Amino acid sequence: MKIISWNVNGIRAINKKGRFAPFIKKYRPDIICLQETKAEQFESKIDLPNYEEHWNSAVKKGYSGTAIFTKHKPLSVILDIPKNIAKKYKLVDDSYGNPNAEGRVISLEFKDFFVVSVYTPNAKDDLSRMLLRHKQWDPAFLEYMKNLEKRGKPVIFCGDLNVAHTEDDLARPKENSGKKGFTIEERQGIQKMVDAGFIDTFRIFTKGNGHYTWWSHFANSRARNIGWRIDYILVSQKLAKKVKSAKLLPEVMGSDHCPVLIEIV
Repeated sequence: MKIISWNVNGIRAINKKGRFAPFIKKYRPDIICLQETKAEQFESKIDLPNYEEHWNSAVKKGYSGTAIFTKHKPLSVILDIPKNIAKKYKLVDDSYGNPNAEGRVISLEFKDFFVVSVYTPNAKDDLSRMLLRHKQWDPAFLEYMKNLEKRGKPVIFCGDLNVAHTEDDLARPKENSGKKGFTIEERQGIQKMVDAGFIDTFRIFTKGNGHYTWWSHFANSRARNIGWRIDYILVSQKLAKKVKSAKLLPEVMGSDHCPVLIEIV
């Protein structure tokens, strides 16, 4: 089974560029998890007859949003972080609104595992959303993932986590230390996921730097490969040995992010 995750930075824009359908045709994923769709399903105008579509769009129009397209019919679909966990971590309101109403999480249950697409809030340039990110969102999301595991099935969660985990995950760690996406607090958030038993699939197969999933539009950053690895597919430890391969697809254009892919057996 092939699973792909991609922050498309606007599904309507990438579809208008003629990038999306050919990408699906070429890579033929069984499941594709999308982030930053910035649309509702009826606005997307995507014709993928072999896929069942499940969307979680933000209340705010043209903002955020996640979706999962699947060839395999799910047993259930869960939108957002469940209310009991959201309430526990006060994911109700911050200065920007309700982060749990931004379409940031969608989970599909299948026979043998859960698949989750997540678009983690970024801390903002002025770090004004850092407290939300560090004290509320990250622990709430991790608790949700562990609760899914307690239902007796391993979890595959993927998406734009808006953080470079280690110095190997961005081209210029010294220059970006303490800035959004590479603060101690954000890095602690993903480290706690790893400590809780979730495996960064890309790092099973590939070590070192130079491997990125997001590039700034400025200074020809993508061509120069001055980027960040902030898009991940993590799996429960129980699934790690079943991951046959994990790759980044920087050759795929259309977004400022590239897709990431795993194959499981």
